[in-house]
Amino acid sequence: MKVKEIMVKEVATLDINDELSLANDIIRLGRIRHLPVVDGTKLAGIISERDLFRSSLAQALGYGTKATRDLMKTLHIKDVMVPEVITVTPETEVTDAVRLMVNRKIGCLPVVEGDRLVGLITETDILTQYLKCVEKCPEGK
Repeated sequence: MKVKEIMVKEVATLDINDELSLANDIIRLGRIRHLPVVDGTKLAGIISERDLFRSSLAQALGYGTKATRDLMKTLHIKDVMVPEVITVTPETEVTDAVRLMVNRKIGCLPVVEGDRLVGLITETDILTQYLKCVEKCPEGK
């Protein structure tokens, strides 16, 4: 099975110049854990819920919610994103994508053609596919 068969094709993205507060809003309201970052149509990085926690150090230092949000408005996505992104193509075998995610301890892989983002595959997508396969499989096989 190929990644293109189970990847999400309509992916929420951020621009490198967006404010960090926008990432925070999308992740919290959309219950999304990973957001690819683009520069035009080119994949430039990724930001995760974990990256936001790290950049929300102000809150841990005792600033209130409003002060933390004000601080996040001064930071841009490019300031906190992870620029070295591990990617796959739509033609990658799902088993290879899983192996890559397990070995690198990452929860998602942007799917690219050249340097253009065309989708995203996550742990949830893979587990959903696994469950479908198990439910189709006769008992004991």
